[in-house]
Amino acid sequence: MKITWLGHSGFRIEIGDQVLLIDPWLRGNPSFDEAKFDEAVAGATHVLISHGHFDHINDAAEVCKATGAPPVCIYDAAGKLSEATGLEAIGFNKGGTVMLGDVAVTMVNAVHSYGEGAGSEAGFMISHAGRTIYFSGDTDVTADMGVFEALHQPEIGILCAGGHFTMDMKRATYAAKTFFNFKTVIPCHYKTFPILEQSAQVMKDGLPGVDVVEMDVMAPQEF
Repeated sequence: MKITWLGHSGFRIEIGDQVLLIDPWLRGNPSFDEAKFDEAVAGATHVLISHGHFDHINDAAEVCKATGAPPVCIYDAAGKLSEATGLEAIGFNKGGTVMLGDVAVTMVNAVHSYGEGAGSEAGFMISHAGRTIYFSGDTDVTADMGVFEALHQPEIGILCAGGHFTMDMKRATYAAKTFFNFKTVIPCHYKTFPILEQSAQVMKDGLPGVDVVEMDVMAPQEF
């Protein structure tokens, strides 16, 4: 699989027969070069939205319209996104699984706030061919993470870790080593603004034996 960081909490994940965009905030994102918009969204099959804060949902409609990729989100927000995009949104809820081509996406709990519109904050388990990625969305550490590990055994964790609005590097590190058996952890939701953490060194120091990858924006990596 191939993962590309789009800055902040945005990712492009090429997995199975899918090209998934998650929380693609590309306009006004200090971490993203808008000249690379077309490159970032090319070939997208679905757009996953974790919650309704501007830095996650603001560009969803534009991206969906540009690519024809339907939004995938919590059920209560599906109607609004269908209207905004002109596409039939795929609405589901926590604990539910949808098949996007040959990729299974399960919505899991997160602890945050939702933002504009109806619904609730969430994360995703993304699985194909026996491999699973956990995208935490915006969250704090929760005991639910032990259930996530028991049910899904994700090998890659994409964890918010910037602090202030979400768990910070210390708390994300605690979550990773207490509840999961990750091979790889990719921190996100950091470095975007001065108020957020600027380095993942705490996570690297705290997770010996785990490959902590500080990705560069628009630099895809194979996993």
